[in-house]
Amino acid sequence: MSKSSLQAGSVVYRIASFGLVSLFAGILVAGLFIPGALAASAFSRNVADAMETLPADLEISAQSERSRVIMANGEELASFFEENRVYRPLSEISPVMQQAQVAIEDHRFFDHGAIDVKGTLRALVRNSTGDGGTQGGSSITQQFVKMAQVEAAKQRGDEEAIHEAQEKTVARKVQELRYAIALEKKYDKKWILEQYLNIAYYGDGAYGVQQAAWHYFGTHADQLNVEQSAMLAGLVQNPAATDPVHYPLIAVERRNVVLDRMASPDVGVISPAEAEEAAKKPFDPARVQPMPNGCVGTRYPFLCDYVRRELLTMPELGPTPEDRMNTVNRGGLRIETEIDPKTQDAAERAIADRISPRDPVIATMSMIQPGTGLIVALAQNRPEMGGDVGAGETYYNYSVGGRLSGEDMGGAEGYQAGSTFKTFTVAAALEQGISPSKSYNAADDMNFGGQTFENCEGAFTAPDYKVSNSTGRNGNMNMKMALAYSVNTYFIHLERDAGICNTAQMTQKLGVRLANEPQENFTKVHANNPSFTLGTPEVTPLSMAEAYATFAARGKHCNPVILKRVTNRAGDEVKVPGGKCEQVISEEVADQTNQLLQAVMNGTGSRARIPGGMPQGGKTGTIDDNQAVWFTGITPEMAGVSMIAIDKTHPYWGSENWYRGKPSLKGIQLPDSGTYLEGSGSGDAGAWIYAPAMAAALEGRPSTPFGKPASMPGDGAMNSLEPQPTQRNGG
Repeated sequence: MSKSSLQAGSVVYRIASFGLVSLFAGILVAGLFIPGALAASAFSRNVADAMETLPADLEISAQSERSRVIMANGEELASFFEENRVYRPLSEISPVMQQAQVAIEDHRFFDHGAIDVKGTLRALVRNSTGDGGTQGGSSITQQFVKMAQVEAAKQRGDEEAIHEAQEKTVARKVQELRYAIALEKKYDKKWILEQYLNIAYYGDGAYGVQQAAWHYFGTHADQLNVEQSAMLAGLVQNPAATDPVHYPLIAVERRNVVLDRMASPDVGVISPAEAEEAAKKPFDPARVQPMPNGCVGTRYPFLCDYVRRELLTMPELGPTPEDRMNTVNRGGLRIETEIDPKTQDAAERAIADRISPRDPVIATMSMIQPGTGLIVALAQNRPEMGGDVGAGETYYNYSVGGRLSGEDMGGAEGYQAGSTFKTFTVAAALEQGISPSKSYNAADDMNFGGQTFENCEGAFTAPDYKVSNSTGRNGNMNMKMALAYSVNTYFIHLERDAGICNTAQMTQKLGVRLANEPQENFTKVHANNPSFTLGTPEVTPLSMAEAYATFAARGKHCNPVILKRVTNRAGDEVKVPGGKCEQVISEEVADQTNQLLQAVMNGTGSRARIPGGMPQGGKTGTIDDNQAVWFTGITPEMAGVSMIAIDKTHPYWGSENWYRGKPSLKGIQLPDSGTYLEGSGSGDAGAWIYAPAMAAALEGRPSTPFGKPASMPGDGAMNSLEPQPTQRNGG
C-alpha cells in the first residue's frame, strides 16, 4: 500500500472516529439528558472542540507492583503491596491467555484502530433499543486508558481523580476515546495488550495475569493452559462477582462462555472439540495459593517488621514515612536482607526449648556481627504476630525500642539490664586512665551516702545509698576479680572515680539505647544516680548486643543493619542505611575490656560458656528482686544477648507468685512450659538460651582470637579469681 493510501486511510479513520464520537454524544444527550435535535447538534459541536483541545498523549505511569523481602538464602520472607501485581512482558504470558483475553473483550483488536466502530455502533443500537440487554463497546485500548487513569490516580492517592476516571459521563467517554486514539499512534497493539494483561484486576486481590495465575492455579503466566486462560479472561468484566474462590459455579459458567467465544467461527483460536474438552475440567480449590500481605503470618514476622520500619526511615523512598510506605507498597522493590534462617531458627529453638509463648515472661535472644552491625538474629518467646494473648501472640518486638524512644521500631517497655552495665563502667574507667589493677575494699554491705559523684552538671553528694553484694565475693580486689564475680560495691567505687557522666556517655556511644525514653535522659536523668552502674535504666536487648559487639570489634561501633540491598523495578540500586561504623573507643580500651570479659567466663559466666574452646567473654546481669536476668556475651565473630524478664502486664504476677513481697523469677516454675527458673543470668539466660543459640550461629565459622592489648597491668594475685580475704572496713 502506498504512503498516500495509508495517509488517506488514516484520515478516513479519524473522520469515522470523530463521527462516532459525535453520534454517540448526540444520541446520548438527545436520548438521556437534553431533548431536542438542537441540543444534540450543539453538544456535537462541543465534542468537536474537545477532540481538538484534549491533550494528544496519555501519561502512562509504571504500574504498581508488590515489593518483596528476600532472605540471605534467596527465599522470600514477605511481600508488601496495595495491588498484588508482578509485571510480566508479553513473551512471558502464554499465547492462549493472550488469545482468550482478546477473544472475549475485543476479538477484532488487531484489526481495528483505537475504536471498534462496528462494535460500538452495535452496542449503541442494542443498548438503546433494549434488545438483548446491555452490551459493551469499548475496545481493549479504551479499557486500558480507563484502567491507566485509575491506576495513576491511585498512586497519587487522588480519590477525586479515581472517581472521575470511572464516571459514566459523555465528557469522560470523549476523553477516553481521544486518549485511545493518541495511544495507538504512539504504541503498537502488542505493547497495549501487554499493559492490559498486567493492569487488569482478576478478582480476590489478584492484579495482573501473573498473580492471578499463581493465586487461582499455583502456576505462572507463561504456563497457563486453555481452561485456565479462559477462566482468567472471563473475570475482567466483573471480577468482584465471578472470582472462582468465592463464586466457583459462576466462574466456571463464565469460563465456558469464553471457551465458546474462542471456538466461535468469527474467532476460531481453538476448535469446538478443544472447547468442549476444556469445559469438562472443574476448578480445583486445592490449588489456590494464599497471598499474604505484610508481616503477619510470615516465617519471622518481627524481623520482617524491623525491615519494614527500616525502609520507612529511608529518604530515598520518599520525603515522608507515608510516601515511603507508598513506594514500598507500589514500587516493585527487591529488598535483600542478611536474615539467615538457620541462625534465626537456632535462636528461636533455644528459647522455645525452655520458655512457652504463654508463659508470663518475656524471653529474647539478639545477635549482631561485630564490625558490620549485621543483625544475625532477633528471637523471642512469642514469635507469632497477632492479638491473641491467650495463644501467646503479640504485636511487640521485645528486642527493640518503642514509641517514646525517638526511633519507634515496634518495641514495648524496656528492661533493666542489671550488672551487664558494669562493663560500661570498666570501659569508662579505662578510658579515664584508671588501671585494671585498681583495687578497692569491696565489703559485702556499704553505704555510699555522703560521697561525692560526678554527673554531667558537676559534682554532687550522694544521699543515703546502701549497696550489698550477692555473689559471695567481697574484700580487697581489682577490676578483673570484681567483674568476674560481679561485685556491686567495687563498681560503685569505680563509677565514683570514673564519673557517672563519663560512664553514661560511654554507654551511649557504644550503642545502648533507652527503650521508651528520649536518649538524652542517659545524661540528664540517669547520670544523677550512683545506681547507674548496676543497670537501672530500661534499655533494649538489641542495643545491648550492639554495644557488646563494639567491644568485640575492638572499639568500632556500627549501627544495627538488616538491609543488604534494595533495587527498584528498573534494577537500579536504592541507597540503604549502612552501619556507619566508626571508632568510638580506642582499640586498647576495647582489648583490655575484652580481656576482662574473658575472665568472667571463669567466674559468674562459667555456665554460659559456648562449647568448643573458642575465645569468648561475657557478663551476667540480674536486677533487684530477680525480675529480669541477662547474659551478654561476645566472640570475635559474634555478639549475643539473652534476656528473661517478667511480663509486667500478665495476670500471673499476683501476690501469690511474689518473692519477698515482689514479682520475681527466683525459684518459680513457669505455668505453661513447666520450666524451673532459678533467677540467674548465668543459668536461666546464659546456659539455656545464650549458649545453644550462639553455638549454632558460630558452627562452621573460624575461631579467631581477640585483639591482644598492648599492656595489661596488674596480673597479680588478685587476678587469679580466687576468693580474697573478707574486709569490712569500707572503701
